[in-house]
Parts: sequence; C-alpha cells; structure tokens
Amino acid sequence: MTETAEEHQRQHYPGSHAASEPDKAAVVMAPGGEIVTYAELDELANRLSQLLRTVGLERGDHVAFCLENRAEFLPIAWGCHYAGVYYTAISSRLTSEELSYIINDCGAKAFITSPSRADVVAEIVDDIPDVKLRLSVGGIVDGFESFEDAIAACPAEPLADRLESTDMLYSSGTTGRPKGVKVPMPDAPLGTANPLLQLASALFGVDHDAVYLSPAPLYHSAPLRFCMAVHRVGGTVIAMERFDPEHALRLIEQYRVTTSQWVPTMFVRMLKLPEGTRSQYDISSLRVAIHAAAPCPVAVKEQMIDWWGPVLHEYYAGTEGNGFCYTGSEDWLAHKGTVGRPLIGELHIVDDHGNEVPAGTEGTIYFGGGGGFEYHNDVEKTHGSRHPAGWSTLGDVGKVDEDGFLYLTDRKAYMIISGGVNIYPQETENILTMHPDVFDVAVIGVPNDDFGEEVKAVVQPVTMPADDDASAALERILIAYCRDHLADVKCPRSVDFRPELPRHPTGKLYKRLLKDEYWSGRETRI
Repeated sequence: MTETAEEHQRQHYPGSHAASEPDKAAVVMAPGGEIVTYAELDELANRLSQLLRTVGLERGDHVAFCLENRAEFLPIAWGCHYAGVYYTAISSRLTSEELSYIINDCGAKAFITSPSRADVVAEIVDDIPDVKLRLSVGGIVDGFESFEDAIAACPAEPLADRLESTDMLYSSGTTGRPKGVKVPMPDAPLGTANPLLQLASALFGVDHDAVYLSPAPLYHSAPLRFCMAVHRVGGTVIAMERFDPEHALRLIEQYRVTTSQWVPTMFVRMLKLPEGTRSQYDISSLRVAIHAAAPCPVAVKEQMIDWWGPVLHEYYAGTEGNGFCYTGSEDWLAHKGTVGRPLIGELHIVDDHGNEVPAGTEGTIYFGGGGGFEYHNDVEKTHGSRHPAGWSTLGDVGKVDEDGFLYLTDRKAYMIISGGVNIYPQETENILTMHPDVFDVAVIGVPNDDFGEEVKAVVQPVTMPADDDASAALERILIAYCRDHLADVKCPRSVDFRPELPRHPTGKLYKRLLKDEYWSGRETRI
C-alpha cells in the first residue's frame, strides 16, 4: 500500500525505527563502546513516559535532568518528549545554588540525576520542594529513587495519542544568570518533522545512514537537538563521554563517521596536535563538519579546510531559535570570517538608538520573522531582547556585507571602551589564539583610571612559565605578536597567565567570572 504524506511525516521518531530495525545502534558511548539499540532506546523512553504520567505529570508540565554524558541521557530526553512535557537538560558543572535555581525556576515536577552529581544534589534536596519525583540513574543517591527500579515497574507500551514536545533549555549564563528559553509547545502528532530536522536533512545530509559524532556535553542545545534529529531519521550517534582531540580523530576513523559538530576551541586543540598524530587517522568518511557556538578565527578555519577539505559548515543561531544563518565552505572562502546568510528570519543591524545601519557598519544583530520565544519568568529580559519593530536579538554585535553575509564582532556585553574607543575583544583573541605558545585566551576590559578601561589578555599557555622572569618574557612576546597584526589600541597592555580558563565544555568562555575578579569593589564595569 502506498504510504501517505501524513503517515511518512509521523515516522520521524525512534519508535518507528525500533519497529523496523530494533537492533540498530541508536547511541554508542565512547570510549567505553556501550551501545543502546533503537529497541532499547524506545523501550526506556516508553517506560519513562508511562512513569511520568503515573505520578501525575501532564502535557506542558516540566522535567529537569542533570547528567554527565552517559548511555541513558538521550533515552531520557526521548522519554520526556514522548510524555509531552517540557524538558530541561542542566549543565553537570553547575554549583548546588545554580542547580536549585534552574530546577525551581523552570517549575520542574520531576528531576533526574546520577551518582556523579551526588555531592551537589545532596545540598539541594530541601531546596526543591515542588519536585514530586526524584530519580537517580546508574546508582544510589540519598533522597532519590532508583531510576532503573522505577521504570521497570512501568509498562513498555507507548502512551496513547502522543504529540510532539520540546525542550526548555537555559542559556549558559556567560553574561549573567541563566535564562530559560521557552517556546510554544508544538501542536502536532509525535513524529512530525520539525524545522531543525528539515535543516539538518537539507543542509547537512543527515539521513538514515548518518553516523554522527557528538564530542560536546549533551545538555547543550546544539548537541541535544542534533542528536535527537539523527534519531528521528534512524541514524547512529557516537557520543563522546568527554572531548579529547586525538580520541575524536580516532573515532572518526573507527566508526566511519559521516557527520559531526564542533566548536572552534576543539578545532584549535586538534590543530595543535603534532602533525604526525594528526596525519595517522583516516578521516575520509567525514562528509560534514558543522561548527557554531562561537566565532571561529579565520586562520583556524583556513587550516581546518586545508586539512579536512571543504566539508566545514557553519551556522549562527541560539537556543532561542529566533533565526538561523548558514555558510558552507565555498561561500566562506569567498567571504572569510562570515557566519553566513539568513535561512530563517531576516537580519537587521541596529545602532544604539534603534536605527538600522548600512552594510559594513557594526551594530546589534536582530532577527525579524524568525521563531518566537520568551525568557521564562523574566519579563524584563524578554522585553530587553526586543526591538520596537518586533525583532529579537541574542545580544551579539556584527555587520553585514553588501552580499548579505553576516560577520560577528562580539557579545555587546564584552565590548571594551577605552578612552572613548570601542574595542571588540574577539578580534584580539583571534590573533593571540594562533600563537604557538597559547593554548587558550580571553581578552577583557579591566579598570584604567585615565581611560576607563584597558585591554588585558588572560592566557592559558601551552606550558606555564617557570617563574616571574619567564612570565614577563612571554608577556612581551605575546604583546609584540599582537601589535604585528593589530592597531596598538586593540592590543593588550598586560597579560596574565593561568593554568586553565573558566570555559564551558561547549566552548563558551565565562568572561563574566574573569571580569568580576578585575572589577571587584567597583560600582561599574566601564
């Protein structure tokens, strides 16, 4: 019998693949090699959805989970999806105070964690009174029921009349307290293709044969959503427990990975592997290497294209889903530094007075005509993200060229104003990142009594200087290197060295924490 369009549309969820290919790998955890088949994923998700309904959660209610990358992570997300609830994946690196804030702010009625977070969750048991179901997966946590025992007592049959659901994720808090990004609950049958799946299929060729390498924490929006998109079409996700540059290359060869997603810091760390190490792995299976989350230095991307070929695809978007810009390697090579042209929403570059500026002029980036969103429980932040014309912004600064390609300059919150001159740290970071002695770098504005702010670089060197003399020598080298490439005003006047920078595993840098240190005791940060 010929399949109708509606019947085909409803097949975009793991259960349809569990029926046709029950033993196919849906998830492979690396390096351990643990496999979750589609049959196992669908059964766990069905049992969890039944459990959530049994304890009283209804469509539109909320579940939160805080887990490391582990085999149950994606099945748990799908179980929430099957149940028709909002689900919030929370960073496994948060403090107890941050964790309880998100659980309470999102209104979670169920919370799932693991023994890896036992010390942190032990401190919040009495601080999350509205959570009626508390589960621990993979071992015992005081105050929590066994996840395995709880779902084993529930039927494996699917709930009736299932509808599509959605996540409600929190921004990483790099510029302030995390914000919950809430979008309307979809009114569509379970398995209906969503816009991300359509983009992933059309742009990146994600299909039934895709082998998708996810090297980042699964609680972040892009890894979570892309992994679930792969499951919608029946592909296989290779999920790294944690990123390691050489291990990532080994996995591409071992599993013949076709598709992957990265952040620029991962590129930098792979490029800094010895040439002999890099060249020993066969990466010829890789058709698509997607990257996003932060601007990629031009020199880094040039080297990656030279190494991997024109398989790099870049997009600019946010958890908010208000717009989507895209560029492939060919367009990028013709417009180096761009993050692409809009595929969802139209771009508006706006000055501080709310007026649109001409091509080539920097301003705040707004999207019009894209997806709608609000910041949960924060009317002020929602209002602050809106333009009087109805457009919305993620708070980034950039410009558009005559061909309509967008270039990111920086987060507006991080712009340095020194003696009345606006300085965007990203440009300076892009230069310093390429110095062979630099492993990681953040450029921030610090107090200067004469100019208001001055430029400082905080560097994680490849090797920490042995003493003050070595630090001073490396500082001079890096400042001189920067001045060889940029105007003096954009270059650091000083460099501090640290064994590690406060960087989120997804690649985002917590500049707020660095700035707080240098501006402590002052009423303003400019």
